[in-house]
Amino acid sequence: MENKECRTARGAFFIMLGLIVLGLMVPVAAKVFRSYERTVTVKGLCEKEVAADKVIWPVSFKVVGNDLEALNEEINSKTAYARSFLERGGVGAQDISVSVPVVSDKYANEYGDNNRLYRYVATCTVTVCSNEVDKVLALMGRQSELLTQGIVPSSEWQSQPQFLFEGLNDIKPEMIQEATRNARLAGEQFAKDSGSRLGKIRSASQGSFSIEDRDSNTPQVKRVRVVTSVVYYLNR
Repeated sequence: MENKECRTARGAFFIMLGLIVLGLMVPVAAKVFRSYERTVTVKGLCEKEVAADKVIWPVSFKVVGNDLEALNEEINSKTAYARSFLERGGVGAQDISVSVPVVSDKYANEYGDNNRLYRYVATCTVTVCSNEVDKVLALMGRQSELLTQGIVPSSEWQSQPQFLFEGLNDIKPEMIQEATRNARLAGEQFAKDSGSRLGKIRSASQGSFSIEDRDSNTPQVKRVRVVTSVVYYLNR
């Protein structure tokens, strides 16, 4: 009987000891858990200037006249010269396309009077779509040669050249790496200022890449930009 009472007492003692140890461990565990919740969110930026690798240049001009047959002949002549001008400048024939002329009959226009010098106005467009950006840029500087043939390139917004950059996939890994590196530097500085140590990454997200002109005067130079957001644990 005495042995049974001793065993019961020892069991109660160990249970009580376990509860005491558990009670002591709860604050420690809570502190450790809270330490895992101490985080900092930082952003890393990477910007890079690149040259456009594709250009689309619509060379639009107008042809006017009162006789459709003569108008058509002039359209064909000026279109042929514009195409020849581009090919002599080094643009491949496969990179040149000619759109169907858009002819307007001013006498048939319901608005305005018919007291006009020319009845027909044709809008012609010869478009260059090329990866030879430097060659096309050089031709843009020689547009005065078109003027000598009575070809006046339109300055309307839809006739403005477009410069594109299609090599984004080639520079993506390097830019993401640099943006992530910059984010870590920002996180380390924050941790230092707060008396902490930067821990492991909790989560990370990559922002969208943006491509825009460096400035309005040099659309052939592009600025590529990406921002990454990284969440780090902070350790004591």
